[in-house]
Amino acid sequence: MANRLSVIATRTGDDGTTGLGDGSRTPKDAPRIAALGDVDELNSVIGVLLTEALPPEISIDLVAIQHHLFDMGAELCIPGHTAVTDEQVALLDTRLAHYNATLTPLREFILPGGTRAAAQAHVARTVCRRAERAVVALAAEEPVNAPVRQYLNRLSDLMFVLARCINQHEGQKDTFWAGAQARR
Repeated sequence: MANRLSVIATRTGDDGTTGLGDGSRTPKDAPRIAALGDVDELNSVIGVLLTEALPPEISIDLVAIQHHLFDMGAELCIPGHTAVTDEQVALLDTRLAHYNATLTPLREFILPGGTRAAAQAHVARTVCRRAERAVVALAAEEPVNAPVRQYLNRLSDLMFVLARCINQHEGQKDTFWAGAQARR
């Protein structure tokens, strides 16, 4: 980025538009801005998760993910720009396999919760799914680099697995969903 932000309140968005990285302006409710906003929110939610006491390995991975999400934001902000790579998607696949190997197989659905940090990882998972839906909606109207969608899909899976790992690390069991018959 050649120019760093030195003035935050420019008032140029008062008309309901926002500037993109290529200098063009678009409505604030455009699919591109919705996707960009959801990715930004996801990055913020992961930032909140990082304030929790986490295993160091998970913290390191989450910081790397935040950088990848910032790359994704840049890609979404500049039409035609590519920043998210197949290698970043492959890294998530590798980390997903690594963490999943430490867990017992699931035979039941689990409810979000357990420790506060695990619950926050579940919030990140759901925000990630929303960001993925926004990117899919954008792709229905404009070309989107496939790794952007793939990254979000893998990341939501990873956040689910990390929630379980965080609970396991803290000695907290997963809370299994009790079907309607079991709750009667």
